[in-house]
Amino acid sequence: MGNGRPPTPPALLLTLCLAAMACGAATAAAPRPAHGDGLSRADDEFLDQLQHDCFRFFWEQADPQTGLVRDRAGADGGPSANPRSRDVASIAAVGFGLTGICVADGRGWVGHDEAYVRVLATLRYLRDGTPNEHGFYYHFLDLHTGGRAWKCELSSIDTALLTCGVLTARQHFTGTEVERLGAELYERVDWPWMLAGGKTLSMGWKPEGGGKFLESRWHHFDEGWLLYLLAMGSRTHRLPPECWRAWERGPKVTYAGRTFMQHPPLFVHQFPQAYFDVRGMRDDYADYFQNSVDATLAHRQWCIDQRGRFPKWGEDLWGVTSSDSVKGYLGWGGPPVTENGADDLDGTIAPCAAAGSLPFAPAECLRTLRHLRSAYGDRLWKRYGFPDAFNPQTGWVATDVVGIDLGITLVMAENLRTGRVWEEFGRNAEVKRALDAAGFRKAAASGD
Repeated sequence: MGNGRPPTPPALLLTLCLAAMACGAATAAAPRPAHGDGLSRADDEFLDQLQHDCFRFFWEQADPQTGLVRDRAGADGGPSANPRSRDVASIAAVGFGLTGICVADGRGWVGHDEAYVRVLATLRYLRDGTPNEHGFYYHFLDLHTGGRAWKCELSSIDTALLTCGVLTARQHFTGTEVERLGAELYERVDWPWMLAGGKTLSMGWKPEGGGKFLESRWHHFDEGWLLYLLAMGSRTHRLPPECWRAWERGPKVTYAGRTFMQHPPLFVHQFPQAYFDVRGMRDDYADYFQNSVDATLAHRQWCIDQRGRFPKWGEDLWGVTSSDSVKGYLGWGGPPVTENGADDLDGTIAPCAAAGSLPFAPAECLRTLRHLRSAYGDRLWKRYGFPDAFNPQTGWVATDVVGIDLGITLVMAENLRTGRVWEEFGRNAEVKRALDAAGFRKAAASGD
């Protein structure tokens, strides 16, 4: 996967690479890979194009000096429709961007030296130019200065997603300064500080009034288990295993004959498993991969069952997760419908709901993604792939793409095709340490 080759040394190469990035150099067309196990050549080629277009966002919508990645941009490659968002970066999008560059290097979409220079510039800026507290970063940043945007919180989950990208790059570029910086950035994250005196992690912190932790905590099933694993693997600021046991394995939902832990938006299943490969494994509480399979298939059936309300939904068209809508950005999902969701649901579909679940239900997810492409054509396929969301009932189409939604699409498609991100991230010794500390072991054949 990562070849570990250091870049060509001459200073001229560094200058040329930075100049090319500053001009927004276009990515080269990717050579067609051999199709992966279980995928038809047509499906593999479709995913290759989707990933390549998603990657283009992370290459073009990053500041070449800071490496920070915009939170969102216009689906056609222009600025976001929201002027306030145009120069705002998302720290989680930076993590997905680092991962995407590793994928792009492996697939030949960018040169190895170009990829290395961009990643190195990003990690250096994260270390020296971006404000942090105890190694945690603000959710949103000024794209060009790294300063805090919108008086947002210091975000534990967004820092975790950044860290996953850092650790992926660390293994992709072994034997280089990127490897050293990756370790340094991870090891300065003070996970016990984010416990804020409790047994579960806080969702964040704000500096106002001398500093205050957010009251909301990662205390039940959602994407938060990503945080606990990263924290238990840390060499310098490790959380004890009792913190893994402290969060609730619930709520549980039964739908379409499947019972599973659920927090309605599908992304809560996707984000942790974009990096931690827990296929065929379980801890004392659950088989988390099978739980996500059940949640994805139940969600699909739930969408099919809404056809009386939204006639265009069905086997070929499903997927609701946090996304843009005509009403703004909403954290909807199901089953069950999120709070006030019965009123909010209007028929909007988010392509990343299916795309981010590709490893959980490949045939079903590919079916709807291929349908979106063939049935809607250029209305739903822009410079960076699919727009963030659309409403087939009304014809509304989002004007923007969102970095984390493109990121989960790119990463999970790669994991389905090759397992590349799982493999590179999993080579970090801290990952095995974390899984061992949490008690992961081979799951029974029944998956229970």
